Amino acid sequence: MPQLATQDTPRRYQYLGTEKASGATYTPDNLARFVADRIVETAMLEGRAEITILDPAIGDGALVLALLDTLKGKLQAAVSIRGFDTDAMALVESERRIRAAYPKIQLELTHGSFLDFALHAGSNAALPLFSQGENQTFDIIIANPPYVRTQIMGAERAQQLANTFELAGRVDLYQAFLLGMAQVLAPDGAAGIIVSNRFMTTKGGGALRSALRQRFTLRQIWDLGDTKLFNAAVLPAVLVARGTAVDAVEAPRFTSIYEVQDKTEARASDPLQALEHTNIVAVEDGRCFRVRHGVLDTSADDCDVWRLASASGNEWLTTVNQHTWKRFGEIGKIRVGVKTCADKIFIRHDWDSAFGTQAPELLRPLTTHHGAGKFRATLPKKARAILYPHEVVQGNRQAIPLDDHPKSRAYLESHRATLEGRSYVIEAGRHWYELWVPQDPQAWSAPKLVFRDISEHPTFWIDLEGSVVNGDCYWLTVSSAENMDLLWLACAVANSTFAEAFYDHRFNNKLYAGRRRFITQYVEQFPLPNPALPLSQDVIARAKAIYNANHAPQTQEMEREINALVWQALGLDVEEIRR
Repeated sequence: MPQLATQDTPRRYQYLGTEKASGATYTPDNLARFVADRIVETAMLEGRAEITILDPAIGDGALVLALLDTLKGKLQAAVSIRGFDTDAMALVESERRIRAAYPKIQLELTHGSFLDFALHAGSNAALPLFSQGENQTFDIIIANPPYVRTQIMGAERAQQLANTFELAGRVDLYQAFLLGMAQVLAPDGAAGIIVSNRFMTTKGGGALRSALRQRFTLRQIWDLGDTKLFNAAVLPAVLVARGTAVDAVEAPRFTSIYEVQDKTEARASDPLQALEHTNIVAVEDGRCFRVRHGVLDTSADDCDVWRLASASGNEWLTTVNQHTWKRFGEIGKIRVGVKTCADKIFIRHDWDSAFGTQAPELLRPLTTHHGAGKFRATLPKKARAILYPHEVVQGNRQAIPLDDHPKSRAYLESHRATLEGRSYVIEAGRHWYELWVPQDPQAWSAPKLVFRDISEHPTFWIDLEGSVVNGDCYWLTVSSAENMDLLWLACAVANSTFAEAFYDHRFNNKLYAGRRRFITQYVEQFPLPNPALPLSQDVIARAKAIYNANHAPQTQEMEREINALVWQALGLDVEEIRR
């Protein structure tokens, strides 16, 4: 049986703070009470003579103490606590705090990895690598499992976790903890777990979403978004679930809360109390949040993005689907921009001033987020160019021979030691001076739709200059020049307030301050109306006009007009998008 105890943090991460390196972000008291209250509301504890409680990453004991305080006076059962942690000092502190408040409690703390324990205990046979030896389960699990990224764990450990727990994509330690907890939760037990919300909306989290829906009976999900309940930069979620012996009589309830700039009369002391309201709520520190309540969309496949569904939201999406001709992903492939893994060498804004007539021959204009603009790129203060040593010969991409480009060769040779330090390039059978991800050299000359990865509002623009797209942006080309009008139509749809509303209805994956993630898996789902319709033809003509106006003052009014037409083309009345 593989041993999964947490290893020492790799040396190159020793400069990180303890919390970031170890994944230890201790739970604030108000959030601990919130989770404890939700568990007790969900659990069926009446008539039990004994209750077993597990915290698989007990830390300073805040979650267990909150749970014991919530249970106090509500039942007469004997309570026993089992806790795990790889931090010996944390275990000392948690024992001190729990013993001080509950001196007679049965308490067993283990210095070690919960995952090793989970692999040998439990009653859930869903994971074939699990032993059924001890058959130890728990009535209640309360947890804030460690959140440790792949690069901190190391590729070997991440792969081991992926294989053992049947995970896919980028693996984080908390994902294995979630499945380990499913292994040891009693079939009629209850669990409350604090996790990063990232897995709910990323393509790589699909296997985990599917596993959670199969191995728990999910009861309620809270996406706590950018509430900043933790000091660490994490967007948390809370899952409350029962064991698999409990029938799911209804879809799991789903609540989300994200900061907005709207004003409101509704008031709450903090974001957690704001969850008792609906729509816009102001809290005492001056922030305002939009609170939405609904249910988890269970109409899709288990692995699909977890979406908050409501009757009105479902009706809205149905109307959009009825007026959708194709999706963005059906008119062309969406790609991320180039990645050099040595930007300081390949990308500069001072080629002419630094090298003059000796500037490398292989320079090409580069589009980055610094020139982002709606419909047309803006002119950045420092326009960048990239040394791009790739071409296509007889249908195959290859590195350009440097012998025919002496200035480029001289420049690259001056940085050869650094470039050869990218061992993964050499190990992949590539030349030492290649970009790590060059994409298709032939495609750069084609017209393309370019957009930023992270932005509060959509920012899509047409590139007709044949520039290379940097890795901080994504781009889309159509299959032939005859389909160029589809790019203009897509640009109009993507820049509209409709696109914001569609994103929030369908994905609602936001970062801090309302910023959205415009990545392939989302943008490829954006809808297009039939381009042959007169209304669509009008939208296309107006998109071209806005581009040609080149950010002149009148483009603001032009964008308002085309925005209304996009909503109409997709069968909807224009909605005001609250900022």
